[in-house]
Amino acid sequence: MSNILSAVTPSFSFLLFARALPAILHPVFWSIALAVAAGSVPSEQSPKAVSVVFGGLTLATVFGIPMATFIAEMFNWRASFFLSAVINIISFLSIWIFLPFIPISNVKIKTSYWRILGNRKLLLSLLLACLMIAAMFSTYGYMADYLKNVTHMNGSEIGLMLLIFGITGIAGNYFSGKFLSKNIERTTLLFMLSLLGIHSLTYFLGANYNFMILVIVFWGFIHAGGFLISNVNITSSVSEAPEFINSIFTSCGNLAVTIGSTVGGLAIVNIGIHQLPWTSIILLGLSLLVFTLKNLTKK
Repeated sequence: MSNILSAVTPSFSFLLFARALPAILHPVFWSIALAVAAGSVPSEQSPKAVSVVFGGLTLATVFGIPMATFIAEMFNWRASFFLSAVINIISFLSIWIFLPFIPISNVKIKTSYWRILGNRKLLLSLLLACLMIAAMFSTYGYMADYLKNVTHMNGSEIGLMLLIFGITGIAGNYFSGKFLSKNIERTTLLFMLSLLGIHSLTYFLGANYNFMILVIVFWGFIHAGGFLISNVNITSSVSEAPEFINSIFTSCGNLAVTIGSTVGGLAIVNIGIHQLPWTSIILLGLSLLVFTLKNLTKK
């Protein structure tokens, strides 16, 4: 037994380090990327600029994961990691060459970070974002299982549906940026009500094969804007320290995905996968309450 542990420990330690390092650097990258995108254009156009960053995330999700899976099947799992390394090198060179020099601002923050975190409007925006993203992922995280067990799709059909979901999400992310530039509150409300309707239809008509294809098209279109809408709600609530606020948003998003996935998993175990959309419906209902409270606070 001791021999087995001694053989496994070095590999496990390396794997733990390999997973921990990207996790540590991930929020740093996002906070800088989002802040740079928002700060590179006039303030009224910042949602459109940020939508470009999230559009890149959507594209990477739609095409990156299937590409890595295909490479792994064609060669081996190491080849997929090599592909990721090549893509990262290209990204680094592109940033180095094409991103213009941005001087460091000499404007000092007028208040402390703790005081910023104590802002009631920011706290409500963080809670709203957490609930919305959790609602998104409590059902979406188990979409493949839902389509398999409730809609009775096979593996290839599920793969096609996920691809359609991602492709329509690219358009949804673009339009979310345009709508946010016009009115943040109305866009947020429309997002929550639309997603509430989608999950309600998924529950009541999820067993209808043809109908679910149509639902997935609209679901992907609406779902993709959730991160962008959440980000703009948070960053617009405080004007200071955009990098710090974006790093808080990234942590909030990661926490929300964890909460949503946990709630969805517990629902499947305890009440069955057909009842899964109710987790999103309830979380979106709570989101609407927080949204109303936030607007009352604003006034």
